[in-house]
This record gives sequence, structure tokens and C-alpha cells, in this order.
Amino acid sequence: MTTAANGRVLIDADACPRSALEIARALCEEKGWRCVTFASYHHQLHGEDHVVVDAGPQAVDMKLANEAGAGDIVVTQDIGLAALVLGKRSRAVTPHGSVFDAERIAFQLEERNEKARFRRGGGRTRGPSARTQEDDQRFADALRLLMEEGGRG
Repeated sequence: MTTAANGRVLIDADACPRSALEIARALCEEKGWRCVTFASYHHQLHGEDHVVVDAGPQAVDMKLANEAGAGDIVVTQDIGLAALVLGKRSRAVTPHGSVFDAERIAFQLEERNEKARFRRGGGRTRGPSARTQEDDQRFADALRLLMEEGGRG
């Protein structure tokens, strides 16, 4: 599935911060990787490789998961999507620079499930903190490392 000389970075762009998107595009250009963004038609993103999908629930995640293959790097905040692409021998990283790995993904899925159950019962959990320059640097460092590894774990 990898089509560029060095690989592809596939971005779940519906919820990707603009700074992380710009970092990914710049690194792809620098390293000769193909950068492909996926978003619903509600998001106004432009670029050479942009895939527009229906606005249905999980439509972007399903399209991206179907497109991902061995050696691809997927940028997403979605733990479920990360689990799907890890199963296809892709790598996954959050826009905050946390790399998903096969050893921890089951725990992360369970933790997500427990938090959702807590919220359904009336509990409140913290939302994401404001994005910082340190987040941008962590993301750039993590993505660069994954690219140097060729997307292989």
C-alpha cells in the first residue's frame, strides 16, 4: 500500500490541530513521504492528497483504516482507529506526540471504555488541555523518529 518512495503519513484531519497538520506536511515534504489527509465534507481542507468522506459517524476512521497498510504512519487521537491500523502493521501517533504500540493498546482501549462508562453514569472527566509548543515539538520528534524507522515498529 505504500506508494511514495519512503512511505505515507495518513492523517485523521477531522480533529487534528492545524499546527500538527503543518508539521506533518513539512516533514513529509522534507523526507519525501506522501501526506494524505482524511476529513468529512464539513471540514474545509485543501491539499494535493485530501480525501473527503461522508459526515456519518466513524466515516473518516473507517475510510482511513481501510486505506492504511504496512509501513504507513497514521496521525490520530482516536484509540479505536489506532488499534485498527496497528493490526494492519501501520504505526500510529497522536498529534501530541504519543506513539501507540501493540503492547499497550488493549489497556488504552479498556481505559477509554471505563471513562465512557463513568460519563454515561453522570461522571465528568477532564477534556484535553490547551495545545502548547512542547506538544508541537513532541509531535515533530515522534513523527520524525517513526519516519526514520520507515513506519515499521
